[in-house]
Amino acid sequence: FQMDTTQESYLDLFPLDAIVYLTPDSENVLEDIDPNKVYVLGGLVDESIHKKLTLQRAQEQSLQTARLPIREYMVKTVNTKNYHSETLAVNQVFDVLSTYYETRSWPAALKAGVSSGKGYVLPD
Repeated sequence: FQMDTTQESYLDLFPLDAIVYLTPDSENVLEDIDPNKVYVLGGLVDESIHKKLTLQRAQEQSLQTARLPIREYMVKTVNTKNYHSETLAVNQVFDVLSTYYETRSWPAALKAGVSSGKGYVLPD
């Protein structure tokens, strides 16, 4: 993948209607990747303290939001901590998106990026 870095904000580089901010708190499910859109992967680590912060940030900037279709393709697994989280690290989201782009399969993409430690698995 080719990557460019800049000090400029994505808000200054792309039209607002082309930006989709990915956040696990969005009500909108990402069903497909649109090559005409720019997807912002959030970089917040502590999901308990900063709950819904990425969604708030996107709303304040009047951006479209979407979440990965984890609930739609995966099921909660029984675990001792009763832990289930749709919050992924940036590299995990990137793995999901790049695998989906290559395969056009959400199950394959989610398997590639969502570790079983998140409390979700693909159904048998």
